[in-house]
Amino acid sequence: MTDARFEDAAGAPLNLGAMDPDDLQVLSALLQDAVLTVADVAWQKRHQRLTLLVNRLRREDGVHVSPPERVRALLAVENVIGVSSQGVSRDDPELVLSILAVSFEPTEEGAGNVVFTLAGDGALRAQVEALELRLRDVTRPYQAVSGKTPDHEL
Repeated sequence: MTDARFEDAAGAPLNLGAMDPDDLQVLSALLQDAVLTVADVAWQKRHQRLTLLVNRLRREDGVHVSPPERVRALLAVENVIGVSSQGVSRDDPELVLSILAVSFEPTEEGAGNVVFTLAGDGALRAQVEALELRLRDVTRPYQAVSGKTPDHEL
């Protein structure tokens, strides 16, 4: 029998929260290039929750794995009092969306907007009473279907 090592935790599923803009920057980095369909977005008005079931590109190891890996993850935005979109057709549930960044635009006394900037000039906005997000991996990592890591021109 051997003692547990730090490396034994490598590849463990993520379960993170964001309660302030600094925390959100971490989640934004982990969600960059995540893909989902319109059908994977749900607003539970009664529970004041917006959820996104995404296929997240795994970047947390700090090393680009070849071929790249993805993992299904659930992102929950809490305290949501309104949701809007721009450049996203809700009539096509199979439309694929790609997240470029997640940001927070404060308004007053902790309230504001969580903005999901999407590839192709689209955006989702969740109006929140307070900033509270949770990101949790819900499957094991799998090889990305494309076999490629997204490349963004500067």
